[in-house]
Amino acid sequence: MASIWAVASPFLFFNNPITHRNMVTCKKRLSLPRSVLKDEMTMEINMRRSANYPPSLWSDDFIQSLSSEYTGEMYMERSRTLKEAVRTMICKGNEIQENPLSILNLIDDLQRLGISYNFVNEISNVLENIYCNYYKSHEEWTKMDLNLKSLGFRLLRQHGYHIPQEIFKDNIDENGTVKGSEDIIGVLNLYEASYHSVEDESILDHARISSEKYLRESIQNIADKNIASVISRALDFPLHWMLPRVETKWFIEVYENRLGMNPIVLELAKLDFNMVQAVYQEDLKYASRWWKEIRWGKFGFARDRVVENFMWSVTENYLPHFKGRRDLTKVNAMITTIDDVYDVYGTLPELEKFTDVVNRWDLNAIAELPDYMKICFHALYNAISEMSYNVLVNEGAYVIPYLKKAWQDLCNSYIIEARWFNSGYTPTLNEFIDNGWMSIGVVPIIKHAYMLTLPSVSEDALEQIKRAEDMIRYACTIVRLTNDMGTSSDELERGDVPKSIQCYMHESGATEVEAREYIKELTLETWKKLNKERQAIGSELPHDFIECVTNLARMGHFMYTGGDKHGKPDMFKPYMLSLFVNPILGQP
Repeated sequence: MASIWAVASPFLFFNNPITHRNMVTCKKRLSLPRSVLKDEMTMEINMRRSANYPPSLWSDDFIQSLSSEYTGEMYMERSRTLKEAVRTMICKGNEIQENPLSILNLIDDLQRLGISYNFVNEISNVLENIYCNYYKSHEEWTKMDLNLKSLGFRLLRQHGYHIPQEIFKDNIDENGTVKGSEDIIGVLNLYEASYHSVEDESILDHARISSEKYLRESIQNIADKNIASVISRALDFPLHWMLPRVETKWFIEVYENRLGMNPIVLELAKLDFNMVQAVYQEDLKYASRWWKEIRWGKFGFARDRVVENFMWSVTENYLPHFKGRRDLTKVNAMITTIDDVYDVYGTLPELEKFTDVVNRWDLNAIAELPDYMKICFHALYNAISEMSYNVLVNEGAYVIPYLKKAWQDLCNSYIIEARWFNSGYTPTLNEFIDNGWMSIGVVPIIKHAYMLTLPSVSEDALEQIKRAEDMIRYACTIVRLTNDMGTSSDELERGDVPKSIQCYMHESGATEVEAREYIKELTLETWKKLNKERQAIGSELPHDFIECVTNLARMGHFMYTGGDKHGKPDMFKPYMLSLFVNPILGQP
């Protein structure tokens, strides 16, 4: 990375005052006499926009000071002991033939507590056994109550089993009302199960609408505060849309207060959370050092968000043994800054040149760029070259063509929006989404994550990602729509191309309230398409990669619901502290 500083630049340490500098160009009317020329010249003023992003709350000194006691052999040994105890619970539960509800509840708890990754094979065996004995045969459905049907349906669909919606046919009457609604947990699980629907599943649509209505009407009358808390959270965010680590931190506290909780499971959940947090801290320290070295945080126009970008990396793969988080944080951070170059600081002529240089992928071509763009492209070029070199040395695969295309596609989508903005053009909603699913900046993340997830990288293996093109597009579209719901007002205020809400309003004449409701429904329908692709792909691609793509869709809901947590560090601060700084106390 040191080589980028061979480029001398007066822009290295610019701060906000320079972001307001005017670029003034005089266009002379050569047909006029010279005496008149001075008075008749026109001034083309390109005001550089400024988003006035607040600074980062987290200095490198603070990040480097993070430490954890949960790294020694004593904790490792205790973790192994607890895992064996839980493994025994799972195996014993799998032997019980009468009713699988207990073992399904245990699997659900292990997933929500963030420790199911320790028992992948055991859980897979349990679900296969339950599917064959209870859910494969239609005759078995009539023997199940609503709760068992709903919980099993959700877990099995989540793990790739195709359970038809007709399993609930006898639980929904002709008016779309849930039968057996006296079982509040059953209704809650039906509500959660309905979010695993695909297109044209009307039974599940009725189940979602009816169960949500019932839960909202009933929540005030629920005496158990723990259950009421779970229902309230589900109504805000269905479990299928929730980020795993955010859910884990919250659910550990809920589980601890649950009547009949298992103390061994709880201890493992707390210990595992703290041990994984220690891994995250080391990854975050590395990312912060890298960010400090390339010094993009000194760009006054761009978001200095290394911690928030690290959160995206944890989202992409939260498992402690995943080695790609450090590279993915670099990818996320570069996307954020280059996005701000296009959205905030660059003039259209500069952006056209930058896009051309990225498409040519030629380091020698940066001479024609302004200094701040030289720095951006040089750092991007170096980072991609370094990642590609590591793959070439370790795996024998040449991946630069694969990686650079992801960045070229991204910048080509950015320049389309820049042209729209500069011409004052408002696209139709379809036009916007056709470009916006790419310009949201998630595709390069996915392309890098796929490469880093593969057990063995080869050109043939990289080609297999084409099988996931639709799944990727739907996930990116969800991030695009949720981003627009949370940030479009701020972006329009500082000057930006209209987003999906405004495009729909302009095209249809809808009010903002109506447009937001339409985008909300469009998001739900896109989730159905994503669910269908997850089922269709099955085992054709690595499970971790499929979860990565799905988690990015979930990240859209997390990061942009209620505002812009990526742009406003105060909104993200509680999550930084709870996920990456403060361990869970109360360990035995």
